[in-house]
Amino acid sequence: TGHLPRMTTAPADSAGTLAPAYGDKVIAVEAAGSEPIPESERHGGPLQLLWTWASPNIEFATVFIGVIAVLFFGLSFWQATAAIVLGTALGAITQGVLSLDGPRFGVPQMVIGRLSFGHRGNILPAAANGLVAGVGWFAVNSVSAAFALNTLTGLRPLPSLLLVVAAEILIGFIGHNFVHVFEKYAFPALAVIFLLAGVWTFKDADLGGGGTGGGIGGFLLAFSAAWGYAAGWNPYASDYSRYLPRTANRARTVLYPALGLFLSVTVVAVIGAASATIVAPKDATPTAAFTGHLPGWLGDLVLIAIILGAVSATALNVYSGAISLASFGLNLPAWLSRSVLVVVSGVAGTAAAWASLSDAGAAYEAFLLVIAYWVAPWLGVVLVERWLRRDVPQERSAALLTDRTFTNLPGLAALLIGVAVSVPLFSNQEDYVGYVPEHWPSFGDITPVVGFAVSAVLYAALRRRSPVE
Repeated sequence: TGHLPRMTTAPADSAGTLAPAYGDKVIAVEAAGSEPIPESERHGGPLQLLWTWASPNIEFATVFIGVIAVLFFGLSFWQATAAIVLGTALGAITQGVLSLDGPRFGVPQMVIGRLSFGHRGNILPAAANGLVAGVGWFAVNSVSAAFALNTLTGLRPLPSLLLVVAAEILIGFIGHNFVHVFEKYAFPALAVIFLLAGVWTFKDADLGGGGTGGGIGGFLLAFSAAWGYAAGWNPYASDYSRYLPRTANRARTVLYPALGLFLSVTVVAVIGAASATIVAPKDATPTAAFTGHLPGWLGDLVLIAIILGAVSATALNVYSGAISLASFGLNLPAWLSRSVLVVVSGVAGTAAAWASLSDAGAAYEAFLLVIAYWVAPWLGVVLVERWLRRDVPQERSAALLTDRTFTNLPGLAALLIGVAVSVPLFSNQEDYVGYVPEHWPSFGDITPVVGFAVSAVLYAALRRRSPVE
């Protein structure tokens, strides 16, 4: 064909270009899985990444980051805000950087991981992401939506859950373009409702409260939770930028996902921190505690937004969970396509959600921190590999993505050692307290920071000693 399609949402059907089979069709089931997107199918522009990464975070799970910073970690409102801004900013910057690899290689994030871990070694992080995204996050967000629907309509929690997951699985099943369009139209509704709720919340909040002495340990816990939440999206980054043309503006491809993620998480989590300074009834559910001080009409709107936001997030989770499974590179039967994997993943996530309906709050706090335990070491290796490969011709790197014999043992070793060092020594969970926080509680939970640093430094050292190519 000789030339690249322009950055447009229209399919390339002019003379001399290949008419795409999927292109920018919205109501069409996406056929692509983990293979590179051909030039003829590339479309869209970086701006779509703004709302695709904003809408999924304008939801109750994000509110909860601010709530736990004040109620569980003992911070004042302003301390919580500082921890949220810092942690979210770090996770948002790397989201933007990793989004660049979508237009560059045309493959999902977990396939790009083969450069860091080798073809077979990459199955481990891809499986972890499939489990965390398609089952863990799917369950967490679906439960918050089910409780909101239950509060709004009086429908029992289980039927509420089943209605919510049916919508989430359908969006993920249809695929990439439908996901982007859904996030685009959800964005203004979610933004307006949550900003209104924020105005009311700040009106009643006690922003000058001194916290309950969370100290530096509480700050580090809140920072880790915010970073883990924002960086938890990093393993999906190029899944939603891989259809962009190679000619897409690089600065905007970094800026828009980073901005969408940073603004949405920061604003909503800070509203959550403010809401936690308002005294709620003792036995209120997390959702009722957040909406209790709002006027009835706005409380109902917020419940609708909680449902819409959870569906926005979970559609991405189940889509990327299935893409991660497809990234294993196994010779799967033809019927086990990306769309079928969405259904498989969604059914497993529904089972996990059903099991956690009874104690959602505690399950969420633990899950939120544990996510960063594996994402941070993974990110450390991936970013170092990206830096070391900056001068390697793209064709050579792209060829390795499909080379089944390619191995990168230093990457896998650095990932596993980063987890093995950071979790036993530094984790601070209800069920397990590591050696460092047990003896020095002021450390809080810096597991993700240690995991990231250990894996990055170790991989840089190993990679220089035994270059992969």
